[in-house]
Amino acid sequence: MKKVKKRQQQLNGARSVNGSSQRHEEHVSWKKQKLVDIHQALNSDPVDIETLRQAAVSEGGLLTDDVRRKVWPKLLSVNVFNLPSKPAKNVRENHKDYNQVLLDVRRSMRRFPRGMRADEREVLQEQLIDIILDVLRRNPQLHYYQGYHDIVVTFLLVVGERMAIAVVETLSNHHLRDFMDPTMDSTKHILNYLMPILEQVDPELHDFMLRAEVGTIFALSWLITWYGHVLSDFRHVLRLYDFFLASHPLMPIYFAAVIVLYREREVKSSECDMASVHHLLSQIPQDLPYEHLITQAQSLFTRYPPTLLTRSAALQSRKSITISSFQDFQTSTLQQRPDSVLRQQLHQRHDTNLDLAHANARSGGAHQLIKMAVWGLSATLGAAALAVAQTAMDWAPEFLLQLF
Repeated sequence: MKKVKKRQQQLNGARSVNGSSQRHEEHVSWKKQKLVDIHQALNSDPVDIETLRQAAVSEGGLLTDDVRRKVWPKLLSVNVFNLPSKPAKNVRENHKDYNQVLLDVRRSMRRFPRGMRADEREVLQEQLIDIILDVLRRNPQLHYYQGYHDIVVTFLLVVGERMAIAVVETLSNHHLRDFMDPTMDSTKHILNYLMPILEQVDPELHDFMLRAEVGTIFALSWLITWYGHVLSDFRHVLRLYDFFLASHPLMPIYFAAVIVLYREREVKSSECDMASVHHLLSQIPQDLPYEHLITQAQSLFTRYPPTLLTRSAALQSRKSITISSFQDFQTSTLQQRPDSVLRQQLHQRHDTNLDLAHANARSGGAHQLIKMAVWGLSATLGAAALAVAQTAMDWAPEFLLQLF
């Protein structure tokens, strides 16, 4: 009898190991297929933006930072072969926001990876200051807000300085545009979508929060930093950035709604007063089921789109630049050329410039000084093309390495 029981335990153990092994293989296979799909979408002409959006939204998001460096620019229609220059040395001079940006960046140590050397972090903090000021200088219609640096540092850490400037500039003029008005009125307008969502899904929870007079200010830092300020695990921040970059600009407020709904029992069990409910909700849990909540947020957006919610009296009085411009922005991303074509175009422009330079030199005679100028121009253009090509990264081999 003991032998039979022992044999049964061994069989059960073997089944458990085999089951775990099979699930692991399925996960690896799923990841490989997703990388292949992303690779094919990036190399389609035009780039298959819908597939990239689906990859960013679906389980696991974009998987790695290497993939994000290729996909994030495409989601925002950023040409990696035509990036802005690094900020000028005088970008900080007489800038009205310099002191506030400096203070915010100096307080942002927790946003950098643990274990990073102090001197490395300081270099990145200096770059962070310059990126913010450069984007603001180039776009005088944009106004700095506290929390903006939490978004910018995420892109700096993933894509580097020059690409971060391009990505953040585009994002600031679209997804973040309402937050960058001179006043908080547009930001409050976005926050006002939260309660109508809750009312549609859980009227009892909605009424409880109304009686508590808690308002929506507890979700302000979630919204304006895309949760970067309140989540301690950088992996979770990146997962949400994948999701938000591929979604409607209001998706962060739908995500706020699903967090509140997820904590419905806690909220209803608390004292029905502003202080208690605000304290509870402002302490965002770090162990949220992110994939489940992302799926829920998508579902809520489909069932209760912004056009339905705007019937609420609190949402009728103000027009959102972010929302009204989003459809045109999405359309503009659909005709992008793959990086292989953009790289070829860059080389063609480089060759054309060289031919023109040589032709001009010949027409002006063979004076040695002109020849030296042409040679210098050739060397400069060649170095610039090489630098851009290296920045953009010929990434197909990286994908092949990730597949095996």
